[in-house]
Amino acid sequence: MMANAPWVNFRPEIKVLDCSIRDGGLINNHLFDDSLVKGVYQACVAAGVDVMEIGYKADKKIFSPDEYGAWKFCSEDDVRKIVGDNDTDLKISVMADAEKCDYKNDIGPKDRSVIDVIRVATYISQIPIAMDMVKHAHDNGYEAHINLMALSTVQDRELDEALEIFAGSPATTLAIVDSYGSLFPLQVRDYAKRFLNAIEGTDKEVAIHAHNNLQLAFGNTIEAIVAGVNRVDATMNGIGRGAGNCSMELLISLLRNPKYNLRPILECLENHFVPLQESIEWGALIPYLITGHFNQHPRSAIQQRASDKKDDYVDFYDHWNEV
Repeated sequence: MMANAPWVNFRPEIKVLDCSIRDGGLINNHLFDDSLVKGVYQACVAAGVDVMEIGYKADKKIFSPDEYGAWKFCSEDDVRKIVGDNDTDLKISVMADAEKCDYKNDIGPKDRSVIDVIRVATYISQIPIAMDMVKHAHDNGYEAHINLMALSTVQDRELDEALEIFAGSPATTLAIVDSYGSLFPLQVRDYAKRFLNAIEGTDKEVAIHAHNNLQLAFGNTIEAIVAGVNRVDATMNGIGRGAGNCSMELLISLLRNPKYNLRPILECLENHFVPLQESIEWGALIPYLITGHFNQHPRSAIQQRASDKKDDYVDFYDHWNEV
């Protein structure tokens, strides 16, 4: 407890989801060792985090187990190696990408699984299959969420139609996803209002998943919270694909909710994520700023950072400026 620092007002309805292993695994093909995954799980439990997204349910016909680690697939046995029967208040989540998940075979009945939440990630063009995935997850007893990816590329009319479909689905949460890290706070505020208006009169919630290309992941998350969003994503030390995500340590400190405890997060960073940064790279580096500036997927920046021209910022900028 901080001395001489009274708790500010907080919203107890806000829930925090940790997606360190799922999003962070996009850096290294989900080749995390069990000790790190276990460390994140234990930190989430001790810190009072509400949901831990432990990885993907990816189709092994598309992603070879010879190239990808266990957290790309999240078999029941692998998840239970980390969480056991998960006799805690922490919910366990996995993400299922539309057209990249053999969901009818790989997502079975909830009463046989320690997983609680299925988050279906979809691009605007994939909504029909995403809705079937949501129904499948719901019918099998899971809490189903929808993450609409690459929101910054979606036209207004398409978004209105998508939100109407989502609002009528069995999904309990709809997520604003800044896939390219290109959104500014005023845009996030507008999206939050549109999502919240779409679910008005239902018992659904809106979430925010922010990327840090413009170093606005934390600021955009704050803006979403102020606008009324109650579900927020974050990762340990901001780990995530490319520029990474909203940092869990910043978010927990911000919320000032006494149910959350910052110390286990800091311990996890010290024991696991500081050493991890010696072997893999993430964060708001200049190539990710450039793709965010031009509202582009970060894959080209990731390739740039892996090349012998990783610091040729001007050439990289000029390439996108001419496209």
